[in-house]
Amino acid sequence: MSRQSLAMAGSPIHETRSADADQPGDFTISDLARDFGVTLRTLRFYESRGLIAPSRSGMTRIYSARDRARLALILKGKQLGFTLVEIRAMLANEDKKGGSGDAAASVGGLQLSREQIVEQLDLLRSQRAEIESAIAELEASLSRLGKA
Repeated sequence: MSRQSLAMAGSPIHETRSADADQPGDFTISDLARDFGVTLRTLRFYESRGLIAPSRSGMTRIYSARDRARLALILKGKQLGFTLVEIRAMLANEDKKGGSGDAAASVGGLQLSREQIVEQLDLLRSQRAEIESAIAELEASLSRLGKA
């Protein structure tokens, strides 16, 4: 994900609309792709997985402000390293809000429990250690090549 899309995922909604969108607050697939720095294919993929659900006007997908907000949450979840299955569960919890009294913290708009935060931190720290090890190994190899 590009820096621009990460910034957009956490930024307030910008009200840009294409002429194809019928209502204020409606967006085309091109609008969302441009605004969030993702591909049309990415948006179609999220739709096929039931994460966003645009309405249709003929063959044109029309995304609501709700779809746009969900996309921002999906991208924030991906940035934080969650899987789409985990993100789907978070969105489902968001949809049925208020049902549980569990303590949660808002992280970029996502409501995460303490357990989710701790588990994700552990996973990301483990991945960071693996990446740092790989970098060290490659740097050593590059150093040996430079001396030859």
